[in-house]
Amino acid sequence: MNIFSFFSGAGFLDLGFELEGHYNIVYVNEFHKAFNDVYQYARQNMNLPAPIYGHHVENIVHYVDGEHPEMMQNLMHLVNESKEQELTGFIGGPPCPDFSVAGKNKGKEGENGRLSQTYADLICHALPDFFLFENVKGLYRTARHRAFFEQLKKQFVDNGYYLTEQLINALEFGVPQDRERIILIGVRQEIADNLKLQVEGINLVGFPWDAHKLYNIEDIKAINWPDRNPYVEHANFPAPNGIIEELTVQHWWILNDVMHHPNADMFFQPKAGLIRFQTTDEGDDKKKSYKRLHRWRYSPTVAYGNNEVHIHPYEARRISVAEALALQSLPREFVIPHNITLTDAFKTIGNGVPYLAAKGIANSLSDYLTR
Repeated sequence: MNIFSFFSGAGFLDLGFELEGHYNIVYVNEFHKAFNDVYQYARQNMNLPAPIYGHHVENIVHYVDGEHPEMMQNLMHLVNESKEQELTGFIGGPPCPDFSVAGKNKGKEGENGRLSQTYADLICHALPDFFLFENVKGLYRTARHRAFFEQLKKQFVDNGYYLTEQLINALEFGVPQDRERIILIGVRQEIADNLKLQVEGINLVGFPWDAHKLYNIEDIKAINWPDRNPYVEHANFPAPNGIIEELTVQHWWILNDVMHHPNADMFFQPKAGLIRFQTTDEGDDKKKSYKRLHRWRYSPTVAYGNNEVHIHPYEARRISVAEALALQSLPREFVIPHNITLTDAFKTIGNGVPYLAAKGIANSLSDYLTR
């Protein structure tokens, strides 16, 4: 199946689809050039093919604003060409701080919030065979944002899509990070009919949301995870009994050999607040800033901005790019170029969909469409 990717960032969502085995990433759109540079560099480093329809460092608004008709015409030509060859889908997660309780919370009227409507408009113009829409749980659970989400769903249905949705947590897929996201999937009605997919009203029935989950979220949260330990630089202590070690920060840092990773030396050097790096307890991650990870626990949501990056459990510094990539469950072969600013590096990491979550969803979607 062919995939057109929007809001691609460094391509974590795309990579999950690409390495699942049933998809080709054929078109990439990302507004921020630095993020697209990371995308291209990382894939070249992993010997993955470039998208046959190219990289498009363009403002997605211009596809649907009516002032740049040639952009929509070119996109439609490529989508129609792709649909003649393979099932063709759009995937993307519009920037979401306007729907996040911890973010700007401006909703659909915010600068980023409006991009969710733009993505919906783009889908309803181009009419891919299927689509994936990813966003923060605030769009799904907050009452005033939920009304906008329902409005988007109605728009998709009015334009010929059956839908299925689920609020997922990256932990369920083996990612060492407590990160909830709403995933909405749509399939064109004629495609669903041709594939003999079961539907009830506007809903796709029997989508295998749980088929590629490794853990149950209630079971994870019921575990007696370690709380806090006094900070001791370079302290070493074994994993406690009764935890799922594969979901811990330390497990993934060992797995990805972060100390010898090409991005190991990329971290913010503390100019202020050093005393807090030396005194904050390991595992003290409940404050708004200066959150210190616990090595034998999973990380809180990776959401980095304004140089605010999680503190290393047992070193007096913020975590490195290599360590942050591991928290997003990226393969160790995924490398960020050194010529990108640290601010851009951590921002694109925090914006990305965790790789293993992306791969699990991609697996479920291919199971559903190719069974």
